[in-house]
Parts: sequence; structure tokens; C-alpha cells
Amino acid sequence: MKKLALHWQILLGMALGVVFALLMTNFTWGPGFIEDWIKPFGTIFINALKLIAVPLILASLIKGVSDLKDISQLSKMGFRTILTYVTTTVIAVSIGLAVVNLVQPGKTISEDTREELVQSYGGEAESKRQDAQKQKESGPLQALVDIVPDNIIGASSNNGNMLQVIFFAIFFGIGLILIPEKTAEPVKAFFDGFNEVILKMIDIIMLFAPYGVFALLAALVVEAPSADLFAALAMYSLCVVAGLLLMIGVYILLVWIFTKRTPSFFINGISPAQLLAFSTSSSAATLPVTMERVEEHLGVEKEVSSFVLPIGATINMDGTSLYQAVAAVFIAQAFGMNLDFATQLGIIATATLASIGSAAVPGAGMVMLVIVLAQAGIPEAGLALIFAVDRPLDMCRTTVNVTGDGAVSMMVGKAVGKLRDFPIVKNWDDNYKA
Repeated sequence: MKKLALHWQILLGMALGVVFALLMTNFTWGPGFIEDWIKPFGTIFINALKLIAVPLILASLIKGVSDLKDISQLSKMGFRTILTYVTTTVIAVSIGLAVVNLVQPGKTISEDTREELVQSYGGEAESKRQDAQKQKESGPLQALVDIVPDNIIGASSNNGNMLQVIFFAIFFGIGLILIPEKTAEPVKAFFDGFNEVILKMIDIIMLFAPYGVFALLAALVVEAPSADLFAALAMYSLCVVAGLLLMIGVYILLVWIFTKRTPSFFINGISPAQLLAFSTSSSAATLPVTMERVEEHLGVEKEVSSFVLPIGATINMDGTSLYQAVAAVFIAQAFGMNLDFATQLGIIATATLASIGSAAVPGAGMVMLVIVLAQAGIPEAGLALIFAVDRPLDMCRTTVNVTGDGAVSMMVGKAVGKLRDFPIVKNWDDNYKA
């Protein structure tokens, strides 16, 4: 395996994990063995990646902002970044609504299947409903209040508070710009070195990526619901996957139009991050790899990637927002509801805003979906209908989220003149060969 490129190692680990799990399910003790002795290694792998997420964002954002020459340069890049992210999110939600209205997968759900799913997953749905209820009860400006932490140490202790960490890092970086360069130089040198240490830690962690995804996929297979439930929700799943594939096509088209880079160049450069996103279901956990792929293989200057990507990992959830649109209409169809045009426009607005607030961790989109359902007047109990297939679809939509981060970083880099004609290294995967 050492001679294979990183993305082939990850693919092989995923495939072997699925095969191993299918073999073990033939034994009564097999699922328990995977749960006790295999799954923990996948958990360790994800924890290791999450471990460096906050330090990476702090180091890279502070460095990225402080390296800008003045505040006007920061505002220019920030405006382009936010505008592009919001635009792609609206496109994603619109694609999701178009697909689900065309296929109408909710009509394939039988009453018996619905009752079985509600009974099986009602407890989990209630837990998500309670989490979302807390957010709905907050004031209209609560989201703005939540961005500003009252304790940066406390905010850094939870990966769900990434926006607060980003706020502090940008604020700190602005402070470095405004003080005399001679005074700021030692602080900038510290964060330069700190960032290099974090990147080296990423190299070490990625040596174990194939084994981590092997454990993650093996656990997913043995924990999956019955085949009958997957068959009942097959059309819904196909709608989500079709929408996500169309969204990847949109990214490729945008990159080609705005940066003149070929589809093969973009996909080859971002593919290892896509595969890791698929196996971990976490944009935050994948962020370290996304940053290195974008910088080393897609040619985006560090000054841009260190600013755009951490923000994208938090607010750019195109795959999540697309899924929320499909899921909302699917649940409405399953309950025999017909959503008018105005209601679906409301879904576009709500899903776009909800995606910005979604934490970059597995399953966060499910909590935000409750807000989308409430806005459209769709029964929240319908969450139980999609729990059966949410995990594999979460893997798919996270892949789209990460792909979008890479595409937007290239477009912003091109717009501000920070996109190289050629990547720094042509065989970046060699970094991971022992």
C-alpha cells in the first residue's frame, strides 16, 4: 500500500472495510466484533483530525489575514468570498427543489414503511427536534450574537463553535495589520512556525487514513438499517445523489469559466479531500487535507486558501442545503402535502441561512433541517422517515461541501490574482509515502 497514491490507498481502505463487514455479518458475533474492536480505530482517526481543526484555523487565518497589506484588501477578499458562497448555496437549493419536484419520491413511501420508520427512529428524531427548538426560540439576532465569543478558550474547546474561532482569528489578524510592522513581526513569526507544525501533524495523521476509513466503513455497514428500508427510500436517496452530482457539475463549470482550469485538473487535485470527506462526513475533519490539496495541487496561494477555506468549512454547506431542500419536500410528499411556489421560495431562503449555521461535523444538517421544516409548515415527525438513509447521504453531501470549498477558493484566488499557473508540486501524494 505504501507505493500507492493517497487517494488510491483511501479507496482501497474503503472497499476492504465494506467487504470485511459483509463477511463478518455472516457470523452472529461479527457485528459485535466490529463494534468493539474495529470501529474505535475509525473514531480515533476522526478525533485526531478534529484535534488539529481549531489550531489549524487559528494559525492559518491569523497568518492569512495578517499577511494582507491593508484592511481594504481584506474587505475585498471577504466580500468576494461571502458573495460566492451564498450564490452557490442558492444554486444548490434550487437544484434540490427542481429534482425532488420532478421525481416526487415521497409518493413511493407506503404507509406501513412510514409507521415502521417512525417507530424505529422516533427517539432520535425527538432528540434532534429538541436541539432545533432551542435555536427557534432564540431572537432574530441570536445568530449574530453567537458569532462573538465571550471566552475564546471556551469557544476553542468545541468544534461546533467554529464561527467564534474564525471571528477571533480574523479580529486578531486585523489587530496585527494595524500595529507597527516591527512589533507585529515576532507574533507573525510564531504563527508561521505554529502553522508549519500543524501541517506536519497532518502528514503524520494521513499516514493512517486508509486504516481509519477501513474502520469507519466497516462500522457503517454493520450499523445500517435493513435492506427493506433502504428500498423504500431508494427514490429519495437517488434524488439527493442526483442533485449532488449536478452540483459538482456546477462547480466544475464555474471553475472552468472563471479560472480556465480543466475539469480533470480540478477533480484530480481535490479528489483525496473528497474521499476523506466521504468517509468522515465532516468538513471540519477534512479541512487540513482540503487546505493542502488546494494549495499544493490546485495552485491557490496560501494567502487566499488560509482565509477562504476555514470560512467555507463553516458557512459553505451547499451539499447540506441541497439535501435539506430535497428532504423537506420529500417529507411533505410522504405526508400528502402540496407545497406552493411561495413556500418553496421560503425553503430556499431558510435552507441557505440554515446551512450557514450548520456545524461542520457529521449529522449537523439534521438539526438545521427541523428549522426548514418548521418554516414550511411540514410535520417535524417526518424526520424519522429519513433517518434510515441519512448517514450514507451525509457522506455524499459532505463531499459536495468540500468540493465547493475548493472551487470557491480557486475562483476567489483568480479574482484577486492569487492563483498560480502551476501547482507547487506535481506529486503531492509522495509526502505520504513512508
